[in-house]
Amino acid sequence: MIEKMTRYDFILLSGNKDDFLERLSALGLMDITHSPKPVDAHSEELLSRIESVKTEIRRIELGKDAHLAELEEECNQLRKQSDAVRIWGDYNKEKLASTGLPVWFYSVSDKVFDPSWTEQYALFEIARERGKVWFVVLGNCDIPATPLPVPTHTIAELEALYQKKEAELNDYKNELEGLKTTLPGLLEQVSSLGKELNLYLAGASGESAADDTLLVYTGFAPASEKERLTSELDAMDCLCFSAEANVEDNPPIKLKNNKFVKQFEILTDMYGRPDYNEFDPTPYISVFFLLFFAMCMGDAGYGLLLIAGGILLRKVDSFKNLAPLVTILGVGTFFTGIVMHTFFGVDISALPWVPSWLKAVMITGTIAGFEAQMVLSLAIGIVHLCLAMVVKTVYATKNKGFLGSLGVWGWTLLIVGGVALAVVAMLNLLPSNVLKWVFITLGVVSALGIFLFNDIKRNPLKNIGSGLWETYNTVTGLLGDVLSYLRLYALGLAGGMLGKAFNDIASMTLGDGSFGIGWLFFVIILVVGHALNLAMCCLGAFVHPLRLNFLEFFKNSGYDGKGRTYQPLSK
Repeated sequence: MIEKMTRYDFILLSGNKDDFLERLSALGLMDITHSPKPVDAHSEELLSRIESVKTEIRRIELGKDAHLAELEEECNQLRKQSDAVRIWGDYNKEKLASTGLPVWFYSVSDKVFDPSWTEQYALFEIARERGKVWFVVLGNCDIPATPLPVPTHTIAELEALYQKKEAELNDYKNELEGLKTTLPGLLEQVSSLGKELNLYLAGASGESAADDTLLVYTGFAPASEKERLTSELDAMDCLCFSAEANVEDNPPIKLKNNKFVKQFEILTDMYGRPDYNEFDPTPYISVFFLLFFAMCMGDAGYGLLLIAGGILLRKVDSFKNLAPLVTILGVGTFFTGIVMHTFFGVDISALPWVPSWLKAVMITGTIAGFEAQMVLSLAIGIVHLCLAMVVKTVYATKNKGFLGSLGVWGWTLLIVGGVALAVVAMLNLLPSNVLKWVFITLGVVSALGIFLFNDIKRNPLKNIGSGLWETYNTVTGLLGDVLSYLRLYALGLAGGMLGKAFNDIASMTLGDGSFGIGWLFFVIILVVGHALNLAMCCLGAFVHPLRLNFLEFFKNSGYDGKGRTYQPLSK
């Protein structure tokens, strides 16, 4: 949920600015409104230093940078050159040059090579490999073949250069590895510089008044902290006015959620925080992203690996904030994988030793001729979209009033009500004649909202035209939105089939099952195959559920997400 904010307006003497900002920083609660971008040379310098430290952090965390890539490329080039001249051996370039004769290097097919050439020219055969003859000719010749470029270095010289460059590369890698111990200090430096920049921008945001003798600041703090702040602000040398923040003030957004939902705030921030009069989408994302991710993975064994990965990430400083989220996704994947009856590519619903009570919760078979899991994906998509429309209606009514949101009400009644009536009809909960009149009433009421009262202050003819255009967009868009949820079934099915394929390939190496080298290949194929499948499944299971939330849900819920993050001054 979005925490309520209180707006504070401060008036103080210009000479008290530093002390005022210092004391606000000590409180760690006040977000002073300021420009998000540098305003002068000093703030530009601070931002540049922050970006420089962040670049160094990324370089150390990834263990790569431009110089390392350059060294690796030089090593690769030297290795290729060594492979190209290795066949010529370690010849004496000075001795060849002292003859005063031109030197030609050739490589021709052994079918093309004419043994009589050895009698006609000063020809020295070097090697016969891969169906070719490699030879050198001293002096002029008219052999019908294109000579090779003369090697600039012998194999001994190239090997020496390669060893030197490889040692330089290893030293640089060790240097980067040793720099990992500096990461905590660099992260602290970024945090410190960020607070310094925030404080400086806040100080520069004050408006001068009374011939520069006074400064005026505007800030925001959580309404829950008003009592504490009031007592602290009364002790400061400034005049302070406070009032409940409203949308026009553009207050910063602070989200307040429980421990479970809080893990998914990082996903909300990827899109953008809500405006002050919007809803916090994080609770909805926490439920549906977890469900969608688990369905796309669809394998209980992979869920166990994610749980183990989440536990291990707690020990890595740069990733420990993501560890709880990875663990939660792993738990969801494990239980969903059981329901989808897949464990490391094995269909556990077909195993005779699996208890019947566990098989009872597994989704198998077909519904109306379609795979039950596919129907489930579409049903979940319909529920997700209906929830989005309900949320949109609630907040449209809250912000515009009931009369100002009749158009939204019309669409929600038509679609959500229509889905509810369809369920009632399938379950035979109402007589058909009653259901018919309920459907007609619902259609008439929805049509009035959609076509006549979508904007109660506008000309009815304009409303009809607007309603027709919105009907076209909604009908064409809604069908595509529902079908988008088929990806939940498709990705889960693809991952399961690929896992089964690796199992089958590994089983082929066992032969008659006797202990031998086949078991080694069996283990290697299983480990490598499932590792690749896990990586691909994780990528798809992250991107596609994110799309279903950011595109389908946000579009149908009217979410904008242009709010600014709450960033209080702090020490």
